[in-house]
Amino acid sequence: MDLREPRPIIFTAQSRRLFYCRMLICKYVLEEGAVPLNPFTQWDYFLCDLVERDLVRRGNNNMIRRADELWVFGPIADGVLAEIEYVMELGKPIRFFSAGPQFADIRPICVNGLVFEADALGQATEEECRSLIADYVSGQSDS
Repeated sequence: MDLREPRPIIFTAQSRRLFYCRMLICKYVLEEGAVPLNPFTQWDYFLCDLVERDLVRRGNNNMIRRADELWVFGPIADGVLAEIEYVMELGKPIRFFSAGPQFADIRPICVNGLVFEADALGQATEEECRSLIADYVSGQSDS
């Protein structure tokens, strides 16, 4: 194993409801041959409110800009949806995965399998969000 071999940098997005899965998600990304940038291992949960939350959000956005891809794990929360939208603006690849309390719960899913938390959607419907994401993802595979 070449310990200096460049590997893709992956920003991992997950709902706060899956905070307990952060290390399993990092393990998954590492075993897939990439390097995880997991905001919950970087900041805990909003740096335990020691700073304004927007400072952490700005930090996340800087990590997203430097990452090669976004991998989304589990149900999509409002913050995760904002990260997806930002990655779409940047034109970076996005992949989706299920998640749960066991490592075996993590596996790739298609856009049709996406689940949105109730507070994530705002004024949009689940179908509208899924359609926008599906159009973006299908454009990735055309490139």
